[in-house]
Amino acid sequence: MGAGYTISDSSIIGQIFHCSICMNMMGVNYTDGARWYCLRSQAKHEHIAAAHLRALNEVTVFCPRVRFKRQTRQGLVWVTEAMFPGYLFAQFELATQHWQVQYAHGVRGIVRFADRYPTIEDEVLDQLRENVGGNEVQELDYGLSQGDSVRIAHGAFAGLDAVVTEILPAKERVKVLMDFLGRKIEAEVEYGSILCQAA
Repeated sequence: MGAGYTISDSSIIGQIFHCSICMNMMGVNYTDGARWYCLRSQAKHEHIAAAHLRALNEVTVFCPRVRFKRQTRQGLVWVTEAMFPGYLFAQFELATQHWQVQYAHGVRGIVRFADRYPTIEDEVLDQLRENVGGNEVQELDYGLSQGDSVRIAHGAFAGLDAVVTEILPAKERVKVLMDFLGRKIEAEVEYGSILCQAA
């Protein structure tokens, strides 16, 4: 626990924010006061890390989560998970609180690139915080329609984009059309395994 995380995190962070994060990569500046940093948590312990960090003085924490329906043997059930699995955000003064934050229970380290700790611009997190609301939970509750663009999140076709061709409510499944291995195929997938794409 508490180890720093280096360049191997860069591809993950880039995917999480779709390259929209504006990071200060000019090196560590210990005179800037409190800034936002990305932290890495222990697996599935984002909420635990957030709780312990909130107990520290002058540390502000943002740990967004999503609530959505997932297919189980009992059918679709509501679950709540971290929006960015393994990551959360904290605003603190690096010069005086580095070790307190890095060694807080549930925290694996402050994301860094070599000897640099990138900061996150306030505007980026402000927009995200506005989207998820004050309880830091964004509920994903949507009704699918024929022609909707979706992404398959689970199963054999995970990661593929598709178009809904038919809703099968009795079976809690959906028919989708997708490109697979260079050809168009239609397949049935679980309702809870797909995510709507933004229009």
